[in-house]
Amino acid sequence: MTAEPSLSYREAGVDIDAGNELVERIKPAIRSTRREGSIGGIGGFGGLFELPLERYRNPLLVSGTDGVGTKLKLASELGRFDGIGIDLVAMCANDIAVLGAEALFFLDYYATGQLQLDQAQQVIEGIAEGCRQAGCALIGGETAEMPGVYAPGDFDLAGFCVGIVERDRVIDGSSIGHGDRLLALASSGVHSNGFSLVRKIVEISGADFDQACGDDKLGTTLMIPTRIYVKTLLALATSCPLKGIVHVTGGGLVDNLPRILPDNCSAAIDLSSWQFPDVFAWLQQAGGIEQQEMLRTFNCGVGMVIAVAPDVVDDCLARLRELGETAWQIGQIVARGDDAGVVFG
Repeated sequence: MTAEPSLSYREAGVDIDAGNELVERIKPAIRSTRREGSIGGIGGFGGLFELPLERYRNPLLVSGTDGVGTKLKLASELGRFDGIGIDLVAMCANDIAVLGAEALFFLDYYATGQLQLDQAQQVIEGIAEGCRQAGCALIGGETAEMPGVYAPGDFDLAGFCVGIVERDRVIDGSSIGHGDRLLALASSGVHSNGFSLVRKIVEISGADFDQACGDDKLGTTLMIPTRIYVKTLLALATSCPLKGIVHVTGGGLVDNLPRILPDNCSAAIDLSSWQFPDVFAWLQQAGGIEQQEMLRTFNCGVGMVIAVAPDVVDDCLARLRELGETAWQIGQIVARGDDAGVVFG
């Protein structure tokens, strides 16, 4: 009687040895993110972190989770994976920073059909770089091989960030009132939102990723990682009273600004206060996109918007420039009319 062949997990598409090798490869990058509160290393069932309670009287934990969206498809097409991890951290850490939170630790989830070691290493090393920029520790994560769920070469990313803020220093927009001013912090590029439309524009326009866009190639410009504003916002909050902060992500200025506004307030945005960076001008022209659609899909050059009282505008702008940000006054708070959360002029 002939014995039936014995199957292995590897023959089913999951290579445990490759996963173990990846862990060894990324250990130096993960160690580089250690900060106050870091305990132990990776490899356990859970990541440990000691809360800095001695620095807080009545602290709140703040958490956020996000992904990178279809920018991953562009990364795969271009074979550029070094900045995607920074994008992942930025999308999570920036979200909790708008509440005034200090980012403490981060976890990632990397899922793919078949693990490509070099690609995965680049992605996770990028996550570590993002954590260093945000000042948080990478204390754990998960790498999942799921053949049959993901097509060959495809992968997905998700991230989870936890921070801490003093209860009476939460920045939630509740004190915003008529006459307050809005300050803009420049984005580094398209960041990580709107890439389904970006890819459609590239497709219908027949664009070449090697063609010029501003001072660089189109592909390079589109893949610039999302700017991480965490340390800037923490430093600014120690010297300037901030009433509200908006992370300009999916939905652009149109949908994100109303998220922090009291019911009786609208944001009046002066479109003449800045010029769309070259990449957004190209997207608008190549795709024939109306301006309102641009403003509700892309950040259009504005990564963060900060609401402050009129008498601190100059001090805040000076401090932002000291911190290395390009910043300007983009508008003000006005009485709400016709249920419009944002008006452009």
